Amino acid sequence: MVQFLAGMKGEGKTKKLIDMSNQDAKVTDGNLVFIDDNRRHLHDLHRDVRYVVAESGELANYREFIGFVLGILAMNSDIRHIYVDSLNNILAQDIVADDCLEKLKNRLDSLVKTNQVGFTISLNCDKASLPEGIKSSLL
Repeated sequence: MVQFLAGMKGEGKTKKLIDMSNQDAKVTDGNLVFIDDNRRHLHDLHRDVRYVVAESGELANYREFIGFVLGILAMNSDIRHIYVDSLNNILAQDIVADDCLEKLKNRLDSLVKTNQVGFTISLNCDKASLPEGIKSSLL
């Protein structure tokens, strides 16, 4: 399942994402990955959650992000969930304005089916600006 947390800066998306991953770490059989744009939350996560840094603006667009995720999945076939904090900061592309968010979701949906992995992604944006196909996946 692909889920999104959307809201403006300061609304508590990161805290919610960290809490969700820490709860999952206690009950999930398998590995969890938390992707962030810097190391500021490294010590907030349960020790069993793998922390991966994708520097701010490091990935040009959603296609490169998919390649990044495929590389992570190739390294470990036992990953059960991937949490992504502030996808807007990781990508150089404005994923909401460029209407690529639905393409990203469709590609991630196929990874969910083939790899039995879930995704929870936070976005810094107004919920009203999201495409209709994404609004149904909001937490």
